[in-house]
Amino acid sequence: MRIRLNKMFENPELGVDLLSHLLTLVRARSALSGGLVAGGAWAVAFPATPHVKFWGVRRGTACVDLGTGEPVRLDAGDVVLFHAPGPHVLAGTADAQPVPLAEIAQGRTGAILRHGDGDAFFMIGGKVDLDEGCAPLLFGGLPPMLRLAADAPQARQVHWILDRLVAERDADLPGADAVRAQLAQLMLIEILRAHVTGADSLAAGYFRAGVDRRLAPALRLMHADPGRAWRLPELAAACAMSRAAFAVHFKAAAGASPVHYLTELRMRLARRRLRDGATVAQLAAESGYGSESAFSHAFKRVLGHAPRHERPARPARPYTSRFTNPPRKS
Repeated sequence: MRIRLNKMFENPELGVDLLSHLLTLVRARSALSGGLVAGGAWAVAFPATPHVKFWGVRRGTACVDLGTGEPVRLDAGDVVLFHAPGPHVLAGTADAQPVPLAEIAQGRTGAILRHGDGDAFFMIGGKVDLDEGCAPLLFGGLPPMLRLAADAPQARQVHWILDRLVAERDADLPGADAVRAQLAQLMLIEILRAHVTGADSLAAGYFRAGVDRRLAPALRLMHADPGRAWRLPELAAACAMSRAAFAVHFKAAAGASPVHYLTELRMRLARRRLRDGATVAQLAAESGYGSESAFSHAFKRVLGHAPRHERPARPARPYTSRFTNPPRKS
């Protein structure tokens, strides 16, 4: 009997939302990184990073320039989420010469960086580590920066999280690291939620498809049993649409056909399973492929390399707090 690649939904008819499922697949691990206090004529050049990160402006104004268009103004209360951004500049004044972040960090004391003259600007920020194999299923089609304005309807919840992050930083109570990590992950969820209502205006991609209510029944079926050879009429019927209408609507939302989406879902789940120690033979059977060679060909077509190039992840080392005091010698 074929084993499912993913047993997230024991009953695909249940009303489980795809955003929650995708967040589970990417294994989000979040942490508060620190803050930036700046004033006067200042600008900071941030390097490219593979991480998803967020900024929350607590005081003052600044402009962020991604190098792809006009700089975006950030005001107190604004929150931005960057999806694996390239080099970018955050500046308090347009005429300031950007200073590399690494250079500013050399004089760092604690979690707060200080730059320029004064403290007119203050922001806190964090990063989110994701399973790189499944991350495109969540962020596919999203712009490199999502901005939540201070006066947006959804901003109230995000502002509460920012307040809690600042309070946890200042109080530094036992368990603060764990609390800040959970709050940062909640920040990611709330920012994504804020953009669900405007998903129709986003470029076609997997995020837009994942929050499309008309496609939800079909996506639940595919995610519940990705190894099954789903036929287009079955998926269209689940959405109460004709085959032609379903195919057109799916392509418009996801930017790919249902078959392509299903294949990519299979291969990204398989990549994670490979890193967890599964064999190619196991995954070929779980994914519904008749042979290892057919599976390997599909894997390479989607991910650009053969399954043999994936290596099982190293076991995580036991956590040792850097704040733990060594035992005193008797």
